[in-house]
Amino acid sequence: MQAHRIHDIADLRRRAARKLPRPIFDYIEGGAEDELALRDSRAAFDRYRFLPRMLTDVSSPHIETELFGRRLPLPLMLSPTGLTRLFHKRAELAVAEAVRDLGLPYCLSTMGTTTMEEFAQAVPGPRLFQIYIFRDRGLTEEFVDRAKAAGYDGLVLTVDTAVAGHRQRDLVNGLSIPPRLTLRGFLGFATRPAWSLPALFGRPFEFVNVAHRATGAQDGDTSLHAYVADQFDRSLTWADVEWLAARWKGPLAVKGILAAADARRALDAGADTVMLSNHGGRQLESAMAPIDCIAPVADAVGGRMKIVCDGGIRRGRDIVKALALGADACSIGRAYLYGLAAGGADGVRHAIELLRSEYERTLTLAGIADRAALGPELLRRAGGA
Repeated sequence: MQAHRIHDIADLRRRAARKLPRPIFDYIEGGAEDELALRDSRAAFDRYRFLPRMLTDVSSPHIETELFGRRLPLPLMLSPTGLTRLFHKRAELAVAEAVRDLGLPYCLSTMGTTTMEEFAQAVPGPRLFQIYIFRDRGLTEEFVDRAKAAGYDGLVLTVDTAVAGHRQRDLVNGLSIPPRLTLRGFLGFATRPAWSLPALFGRPFEFVNVAHRATGAQDGDTSLHAYVADQFDRSLTWADVEWLAARWKGPLAVKGILAAADARRALDAGADTVMLSNHGGRQLESAMAPIDCIAPVADAVGGRMKIVCDGGIRRGRDIVKALALGADACSIGRAYLYGLAAGGADGVRHAIELLRSEYERTLTLAGIADRAALGPELLRRAGGA
């Protein structure tokens, strides 16, 4: 992969674009509708500027944090991403190999292409499972029981998918899940035969943790994807979160929260972590940027739960800004998927190393020796706002 020539996440993104068929790269890149939320999630970080402190001893920085009951060497976790095998043939197992010796949390998606049990064997810890509360409560209960049996450290409940976002790039490209050759998408796949031939004609793409519950999904009348889409329940309330917390009895994060009032409700319902997320700009268009929601949520929960900023992280300085505003950690999705597409496990490992080195360098130049010393006084809004 020639890592010495890759200097930031943007370089990994360019390499991923060269390797993936256009419809698949757009699947990583795309957001909902006009992609306003997608762009603002990234741009919001640049509205904050540093006010560094000089002549402080930064010779031995302390950058660890605690999340999901584990001590982490870096305030960073890897978000759940569905159908990871679209981006590399080894899918989640390549990502697991990259984080195996780093001690960072990696979350398997319900829509992943690796079984919960295989993932647990590949990730010594911390290992997380992203879960939904489905119409079929038996399926959700099964996931909880399997997570307990496999020794997962925590569950991540996604709550912002009552209906799928309108992702226009995928519609324009004619992308189907699983991917198939269509007239509209043919050229995009044909120009990347190294990806297309094994992906389109090799082992089928499946939601392997759900397939056994989808009766009739293979009979031509109902696709597995349609079965899963039908399982999303628009009637969910905070009582359902209380139900899940009581059944799981372990570390629980609620992902998809932006409002401070909802963070308090998550705390009252039994969650110990809130992931501030607009789903990568892929669900509600014009949703707030997660970084802009950190300070109000931190004020609302008063240190009684962990806060993870999920969305828009492309530089180590972004992590510093999020922590200064009150987050305990950040979560990345596209950043590590670029690495995965560019170079498999090595690409993911390099993406994390880039962020780690940028994070440490930013702390040093800002005059911060201990992440506990990070606070809003380190930042100013650009233009004095």
